Amino acid sequence: MKLFTHNMLSSKSLEGVKVGYPLRIVAKEIKISKSEFNKEFVKKIIGNINWKVFVNAAKQIGYGKDLSEDLIKNYENDEEYLKKVHHLLMEVDIINGELICPESHRAFPISDGVPNLLLDED
Repeated sequence: MKLFTHNMLSSKSLEGVKVGYPLRIVAKEIKISKSEFNKEFVKKIIGNINWKVFVNAAKQIGYGKDLSEDLIKNYENDEEYLKKVHHLLMEVDIINGELICPESHRAFPISDGVPNLLLDED
């Protein structure tokens, strides 16, 4: 599971959960995979994610120490900064772990890189 994916996930469909966002990450296995840097793509993604949630998620898994909670000014023209963001968004994969609902504290497994948020209430 990539941090880009995490940024969109919620457990709001659980009974009694009002927001269910952001899910806390407990990573047990992380894999780094290289992918080609595309400056325009990264700039577009940054505009479509919740930045603070992204930075917090990166820190939860031990990455993103050099990212501030607020997006830097003029990030569109800072190629080194965009490369750091690209690395975290596109090259860091959580292979195994859990996502934890912030309200119900229910754990959802991440297995082989796939988060399972199915609502089997058993």
